[in-house]
Amino acid sequence: MKKIIALSSIAFLSTVTFASTDMQAQIDELTAKIAKMEKTQKKLKKKVSNVNKLAAKDNIKWDVDFRTSVDQLTYDTADGKEYKNDALYANRLHLGMGYAPSDKILFRGQLSFNKAFGASYGQRGTGMGFDTFDWVVNENLTDDTVKLREGYWLYTDSIGDIGVTASVGRRPSTNGFLVNLRDDDKAKSPMGHVINMEFDGASASLKLDTYVPGMMFKICLGRGLTNASSWASQATAYAGAPTGGSDLPNYIEDPGNLDTVDMFGFIFKPYDDGQYSVVSTWYRGTNVPGLVATSMNAYYDGTTGTSMGNEPTAFEMKSAGDMDGMALSLKIDGIGDGINDFLDETIFFASYAMSVSHPDKDITRNITMIDTTGTNPNSSVTSTDVTMLGSADSETGTSYWVGVQMPNMTGGKFGLEYNHGDKYWKPFTFGEDTMIGSKLAARGSAVEAYWTQPLVDDVFSMQVRYTKIDYDYTGSDGFFGDGGTPYAIGSAEAIAMGAVESAEDIRLYFRYRY
Repeated sequence: MKKIIALSSIAFLSTVTFASTDMQAQIDELTAKIAKMEKTQKKLKKKVSNVNKLAAKDNIKWDVDFRTSVDQLTYDTADGKEYKNDALYANRLHLGMGYAPSDKILFRGQLSFNKAFGASYGQRGTGMGFDTFDWVVNENLTDDTVKLREGYWLYTDSIGDIGVTASVGRRPSTNGFLVNLRDDDKAKSPMGHVINMEFDGASASLKLDTYVPGMMFKICLGRGLTNASSWASQATAYAGAPTGGSDLPNYIEDPGNLDTVDMFGFIFKPYDDGQYSVVSTWYRGTNVPGLVATSMNAYYDGTTGTSMGNEPTAFEMKSAGDMDGMALSLKIDGIGDGINDFLDETIFFASYAMSVSHPDKDITRNITMIDTTGTNPNSSVTSTDVTMLGSADSETGTSYWVGVQMPNMTGGKFGLEYNHGDKYWKPFTFGEDTMIGSKLAARGSAVEAYWTQPLVDDVFSMQVRYTKIDYDYTGSDGFFGDGGTPYAIGSAEAIAMGAVESAEDIRLYFRYRY
């Protein structure tokens, strides 16, 4: 019996030993397979990650901003006339594009289409003024072509604790700081009180927010016009075509054309903690252009010497001189600290700006002096300086602008704004999004009220806006030559030219963004 038990024990132990050995082998094999699967999974994950990176970065991302608007426009002039358009319908399309091949470099672009309903360029008679000027070509109702509104690359990096950026291209230079509130957009590069127009250029910035919240300094360079002859224009000149041509080689500076217009300046943000922000800017525009009377008859009484007025006889677009601009703006995003939801979502801002003209003393024009009494039939010709904003001297203009944007019970925003400019105020805001001209350029007072309402999440919205401008002086929307001369509304000159005394724009739009 003991022998049988011993043999059974030996058999049991042998079975257990063999079973343990076999189980361990299976465990080892399974562990090896798991390790192999994990290795394979890592490879697959890496491949998928690379594919995702390629999918995300190796193509352009597009966004759409489509707006349909109707404006009712009213103008009252100094000579007692009224002009109206009860229903100006328009479509505006912005196609945005972006591409980021790495974390440090980014491309941004925007294509634009802006046209009145059913109208084409020739049918509507546009192009006779300055609506196709490069500074404002995408902000005005023109033809049915798609044009480049923005296109630039942006490089970002850091030097220690300081963030740095550099950018070159067609700049994001409309819908800037504070203007963006009314336009229901994110603020772009410039300060809207003094610059709101398209141009090509470059910028470089230093982000100093590790030292002071939101501190930033940016240098800005721009070119608004290039003086260069066209390609192969010599062929026209040599052929003796009626339209003439240039006798210069391709793209050479032409002394008979407008001088190159450059802009340079800076934007300095000393503080921005998300609730309180202060932004300042200064710039100079060189060789800025304007329509000037290159020849005029100056009538005077030969007996008394009393001036009887001037009559321009020829006009030409000329470089008028340089223009400085500066602004200091404050925005408060949320009144107080947790008082109530209404004040938390209320935005208040105030801005003060100046412009200073520097006429070019080297540009002259001829004035023919004519004796209107007939006692001296001989006329004399004198040469005088071309004036800038109607003055041969440097002139300073100022403007202030205040506004508030408040939430309403429907989930939308209600805004009120007021701005006032004096006699020689002249900013670069030609591209402001209004049909009646830039309200911020007004030499006078402007009031504005708007209600912006989301209809379908943040994709589809509407806005009702009312803008009223009362002018004290002419020349608000003129360029920098005689067209910018500030004649007082009510003066003989303003009445003779039928200058606009007040303008109103009531706008309703529906807007889709994705």
